[in-house]
Amino acid sequence: MIDNKDPLFGVHAQALGLWQRRAEVISSNLANADTPGFLARDLDFRKVLTAATGAEEGDRMSMTSTSDGHLGGNPAVAMADGNKLAYRVETQPTMDGNTVDTQMEQAQFASNAIHYQASLSFITGQIHAMRLAITGSSS
Repeated sequence: MIDNKDPLFGVHAQALGLWQRRAEVISSNLANADTPGFLARDLDFRKVLTAATGAEEGDRMSMTSTSDGHLGGNPAVAMADGNKLAYRVETQPTMDGNTVDTQMEQAQFASNAIHYQASLSFITGQIHAMRLAITGSSS
């Protein structure tokens, strides 16, 4: 999913895909709120993005590797490990074994939507700046 960095948009272009995937997972949780035995899942955005960029910690970037044997490892393998969905910790015990907390899922969905919109706004701003640089007008 995130295999190269875009010099114009940075990680925002790839982050949109991750925010979208997380929205789908949260939507699935909400849709199955009344399904007995359903276990709520989530995508740890920070873990997936860190694995995809090859960073050991969120604020450091690792060396670029061109072969699986180079230091820094293979980002595709790290992405596969980081892309796994995790189960949510149950906050309210239920008789039917369902772990979906509807209010928490709705809050997570709203937070995810804000992050998605922020990345989209950044990309839109970059496109407008490029259009201004190329044509000399903002329209």
